[in-house]
Amino acid sequence: MGRPSKIGADAALSRLQGWSKVEGGRDAIAKTFRFKDFNEAFGFMTRVAIKADQLDHHPEWFNVYNRVEVILATHDAVEGAGGVTELDVALAGFMDEIASPSSRP
Repeated sequence: MGRPSKIGADAALSRLQGWSKVEGGRDAIAKTFRFKDFNEAFGFMTRVAIKADQLDHHPEWFNVYNRVEVILATHDAVEGAGGVTELDVALAGFMDEIASPSSRP
């Protein structure tokens, strides 16, 4: 598969709910998911990890107890210097789909 083309954070955000632009001028999107407990958060991360491997597209994330903070951007986008692509939209949509109601804003 070839390198993906940038669509930009604004285009991605028009198709997603609860995500936001990363501050500082970087073309990336972010969301914080909150879960009932660590087990639920880790289960979410495990399911996302499997999907990310299938897509060959991996998130930046940070986990503490019941919170998972995610940043998505494609480092090898065609235009260089990274940016938001359809891969990010696909992975974000998957995350939203599998997140439990307790993690939604």
